[in-house]
Amino acid sequence: MVRASIVYTLLVLGFLSLFIFSKKDPRRHGLGRRLIVRSTLASKANVSHHESVAFDPVVARLEWLRENRDWERDHFQELYKSWNETGATHDGQHHAQGHEEQPSHWDGHEGDEDDYLNDEHQFNISHRLELLFPLLDTDPRDNVVSLGELQDWHVQQARKLSKQRTDREFELRDRNKDGLVSLLDYLPHLSAEALVNASTDHGEPGWWKEHFDMADANGDGFLNHTEFNDFLHPEDSRNPKLHHWLRREQIRESDHDKDGKLSLDEFDHVYDVLRYYGEDLSHLHQGHDVTDRRDKFKELDRNMDGFLTEDELEPIMGKLHPGESFYARQQAEYLVQQADENKDGVLTLHEMLEHPYVFYSTAFTPQDSHEEYQDHDEFR
Repeated sequence: MVRASIVYTLLVLGFLSLFIFSKKDPRRHGLGRRLIVRSTLASKANVSHHESVAFDPVVARLEWLRENRDWERDHFQELYKSWNETGATHDGQHHAQGHEEQPSHWDGHEGDEDDYLNDEHQFNISHRLELLFPLLDTDPRDNVVSLGELQDWHVQQARKLSKQRTDREFELRDRNKDGLVSLLDYLPHLSAEALVNASTDHGEPGWWKEHFDMADANGDGFLNHTEFNDFLHPEDSRNPKLHHWLRREQIRESDHDKDGKLSLDEFDHVYDVLRYYGEDLSHLHQGHDVTDRRDKFKELDRNMDGFLTEDELEPIMGKLHPGESFYARQQAEYLVQQADENKDGVLTLHEMLEHPYVFYSTAFTPQDSHEEYQDHDEFR
């Protein structure tokens, strides 16, 4: 009887083992591609590396919620101090404005899930592209999306994200809620004494004061919301003082002999940046590099005195300090290059539907991946 019981037990264990080990990895088959919400805060911190904006506002919204969570975590002490000062509480607990549960993947709860999910309960890219196409095709409405229309779309998305970040930072720094931010509000670890005769080297207190003063358009010693946005994003500002400051900073960065202008030798770094950020120098060959650098220098040296001044750098500042329009153009060119099947320079809805993941490359992982889901972005 005992022997029969043992045999029965072994048979049961055998069937269970066969059942367990024969089950396929659900990520290997049938899942398709899963929408991943990247955290954009880390890439934002890397100032030398510009992030691409999400193509779809729905994805952008989810990314913003996750970024906001990460930002609140990183600024917890400052937020807690601000909440104590303002007495902002909710049910006995402190909360930042707009604090919500921050998803790291698509969970179908951003609005009516029927608007975004297909029959397999996956993010419905095709439906989203069909909805977005008429929003892209605006100038003119001709049933195709041009490079310019794509660029305008990405500029709009980038400016929206930029404004959200400015609003969040302004609310944190404007502790007394008077609609103004001082330099010491922005850099509370500094004292007024530290700003007197301070070094103007990049990142030093004097450098921050110069930057702040250039953004202070009305010269009252404070930044209102518009001025604060210019302070955070000088390359996209319409403030001529800030653009002049950027040109001066560019000179200072390479001006080794501190004479306030650039010689041909000091121009080397500027020239390298031009090549990296898209100056049309693709026709150049390595053997001609010295000659081509000299030719570019002469082109900029309008008074032909052998030096470049701040004003003479103006024609190339859009490449040395790119704004959102520059990056939007790059992003638009990439999308057209990848999805334009007949190479006519514009995109039809059919072409977009045939290449859907090109437009959502910031939000999807490779199909059938055995690795943990990772954020990836071909634009970076």
